Amino acid sequence: MPKSTVKKSRMFRDMSKLPDKYVSQNYLKNLRTSTNNFLEKNPDLSKGYLYFLLFVYDLEFFTISWAAENYEMSKRNVAERMVYPLVNMGYLYKHFDKLSPSQTLEDHLFREETKFNYRVRYAMSQKGRMAVQRFYNML
Repeated sequence: MPKSTVKKSRMFRDMSKLPDKYVSQNYLKNLRTSTNNFLEKNPDLSKGYLYFLLFVYDLEFFTISWAAENYEMSKRNVAERMVYPLVNMGYLYKHFDKLSPSQTLEDHLFREETKFNYRVRYAMSQKGRMAVQRFYNML
């Protein structure tokens, strides 16, 4: 083990902070407390819903298949346990619905998705963005 550079007078303390040059801010130190306080004020959200909203906060829109792959859950679980309930609560909405794709000949020739196999794109609503921003402010 390397020799400690901490003064011997600190040896019997319960904790000692690192100098600011190594770690300036640690906002996630309050993650558990902030999460519990936030969820008490928002009883319709669960911890899983909050984490999913934090995951999609920086996205303009997403599909369920993309979210499932990157969130490392099955498509069915993401759809039934995350996206559909959050849409019903108003935190997400359908950004592009199934009837949105163009019907031009070029689109049918050069795009993989047509009106028959189009995947719905979801996005965060203003209610969802405000909830995540309130959580960030609590941190």
